[in-house]
Amino acid sequence: MKVYGRKPSYGFKARMMYGMGEFANGGAFVIINTFFTVFMTKALGMPAALAGVIPLVGHVWDAITDPIMGNITDRTKSRLGAKRFYILIGGILTAITFVTLWVTIPAKSVMVNFIFYIIMYVIFSTAFTVLMVPYNGLLPDMVEDYTIRSKFSNVRMIWSTFGSMVCGLVPSLMIKDTTDSGQYIKVALLFGILYAITSLITYFGTWEYEKEPVKADLKESFAQAAGVFKSRSFRIFVGIYLTGQCGMDFVSGMAVYYVDDVLNGYDRGYLTMLMAILLVAQLAGMLVFGPVMAKTSKKRTILIGAPIKIAATLLLLFFSYKNAPIAPVLLLTFFIGFGNAATLTSIFAILSDMPDVDELITSIHRPGTVSGMATFARKISSGISAAAIGWLLSAAGYDSSLAKEGARQLAGVQQGIALIYIFVPAVLAACLLICGIIFPMEKKEFEVVQKEIARRKGLDNSIASDEEKKICEKVTGVSYDKLWNKNNI
Repeated sequence: MKVYGRKPSYGFKARMMYGMGEFANGGAFVIINTFFTVFMTKALGMPAALAGVIPLVGHVWDAITDPIMGNITDRTKSRLGAKRFYILIGGILTAITFVTLWVTIPAKSVMVNFIFYIIMYVIFSTAFTVLMVPYNGLLPDMVEDYTIRSKFSNVRMIWSTFGSMVCGLVPSLMIKDTTDSGQYIKVALLFGILYAITSLITYFGTWEYEKEPVKADLKESFAQAAGVFKSRSFRIFVGIYLTGQCGMDFVSGMAVYYVDDVLNGYDRGYLTMLMAILLVAQLAGMLVFGPVMAKTSKKRTILIGAPIKIAATLLLLFFSYKNAPIAPVLLLTFFIGFGNAATLTSIFAILSDMPDVDELITSIHRPGTVSGMATFARKISSGISAAAIGWLLSAAGYDSSLAKEGARQLAGVQQGIALIYIFVPAVLAACLLICGIIFPMEKKEFEVVQKEIARRKGLDNSIASDEEKKICEKVTGVSYDKLWNKNNI
């Protein structure tokens, strides 16, 4: 089988170069979730409810672009490799548009600024789609083995956490004054360069086996994308993805408000401390949960990590007030980050197996389409989180005029911010735990799926047992006699 890119290798270097592509995915949204609404409200004086709408509009746009990009990826044949070609282009575009997202214009009108940043966000989100949809679909075309995929996914998540650490800590050190718009653009320039470099390294450090392009018109993109949800495993996976990522998006998106308006500790460096502890805990968790996942299953770590997140988050209730001692807050934040690492370890490891389930249902190998919908789920979670933060802050009485002047919010608003910071992530973690419990596929089920695909292709002459048929039905949500049918799309 023809190979595009570098010679296949499964060692540490290869895993590192593959995983580096996650730096932008793990980092860009940390900066956006942590500082974009803050940039809008504190630097530009935009009402919180309006500022929260901007990411949501951008991600509604993703409902159009992600399915189309998934279809384009599966239809493409390139001497660079279909997915690697778009990673090359998307990495450069993402770097440029990330910078333009933080550019300020000489407009005093709130509505003019609102429209301008919607346009900038839509452009950035489109570029990010060009990068991440192919990247999310690359691993299934690089590696077929369940355990080796887990190793690659674990290194990817280590890079995601490293990206989160750098993108969480460095901006908090560079942005000393949240009302100064000039400090945000300096951060954007630095990280735009880093996103370009890491994406290029992934392009040069990966490979992909030649796959027959999917013959589907662009006008069929939405029908193709909708067909992904035929898979029971994918539907539950999206639940895991949304609840897991939304929970951390809320933590990072509310962190500045929590530290500044509740703890009254932004000037004392509390945000840097909190982000450092959170992200170091996630990295430590990756190192712990990676081997656990390899020895048990890709869903087992969710069942361990989610309860840890719930307990640690709820305990923050006792330390969320003005001038509260920072030590217990940081200790509980460590456990929140540690528990979240379990979720991150599982998410992309599970994602790499979803194209196999989809192929068993449809008879078509289309990782681009599957990853397109997964990328959309990730971005819509970020958009929903940002919008919800804006709406909830507005409902709590948050005053953007006071924020722009550097003044503290009223006591009732401070209490509302604390409750948002605690209860929303706790509820989402509980939903994550439920999704993890009902997710139907572990290593045994995955191997049955691969064996059944081999049967359908005529590569395995064995006859499926009754147990194997039940497993196929449980994993796919489709009766055994209706599997391997293009009409399932």
